[in-house]
Amino acid sequence: MDRELALNIVRVTEAAALGCGKYMGRGNKEIADQAAVDGMRSMFQVLDIAGTVVIGEGELDEAPMLYIGEKIGTWEDGAPEIDIAVDPLDGTKLVAKGLPGALAVVAVAPKGCLLHAPDMYMDKIAVGPKAAGCIDITASIEKNLYNVAKALCKDITEVTVIIQDRERHSDIINRARSIGARIKLFGDGDVAAAIATCFSESGVDMFIGKGGAPEGVISAAALKCLGGEFQGILRPENDEEKRRCKEMAGDADWSRVLTMEDLARGNDIIFAATGVSDGELLKGVRYMANNRARTSSMVTRSKSGTIRFIDTTHVLDKKPKYAYVK
Repeated sequence: MDRELALNIVRVTEAAALGCGKYMGRGNKEIADQAAVDGMRSMFQVLDIAGTVVIGEGELDEAPMLYIGEKIGTWEDGAPEIDIAVDPLDGTKLVAKGLPGALAVVAVAPKGCLLHAPDMYMDKIAVGPKAAGCIDITASIEKNLYNVAKALCKDITEVTVIIQDRERHSDIINRARSIGARIKLFGDGDVAAAIATCFSESGVDMFIGKGGAPEGVISAAALKCLGGEFQGILRPENDEEKRRCKEMAGDADWSRVLTMEDLARGNDIIFAATGVSDGELLKGVRYMANNRARTSSMVTRSKSGTIRFIDTTHVLDKKPKYAYVK
């Protein structure tokens, strides 16, 4: 894929963030999410790509735009065929409540390289570059934490694991506490939580928990670009979800451990994110005088390993209609 595509993907996440930013704290996560979808799709449609959404807002009958299987981009002759995984607003509740940590995120890869993960739960574990190769999702939380501590040259009391604040995680939370590890709980937005492991300034050393499989694919794509490690195991909860797993996996064992190479294959992945509300890595959308706004984004490519942080000032009078949220 052309390296210029990486900067164009940032324009897509910026459009989503600008589309939903003015809904922060208004208490309506559905409207905020739709505004992000509208902004993201409007920018995708002008890109010279032949894109297919493989991780999106749901099936065709569930989502009018950015649905799984939707074709986006110009689709002109010679346009690169790519898989697209989107989460226009990772953290809808965070925006609705005016809380920090919401992102607009996109991962893209050549056609056939992103797993078409069913919308169900997945067990997940992730670490940054310094602890890559030291985790095993089939091992105990205690063993993983001690291995990460060793890799980072830290005492176990200095290791921080980030876990979503849900009842289903009470056992691993208690077990991590029992050996002295530091716990950081988060409410929503597990893509942001997973990528935090790759940045020392976040203070997060390991991510673990059970969350959405589509978000797992996006997280794996991001960590592949950032040099970290991600593992997952699909956890279907009914016969229909098991059927969809078998349909996705074909002859392969869908219940096996999924590595980054299973979730985001090859070495030509692009990941981009723009802050919607302030987070530890990216600031949220900031509105200024004279109808201007400022966004904070990051973009990275697996091929080069380059990580760019982009601070952009937007003149909203010259932006499409998605910027004019009332």
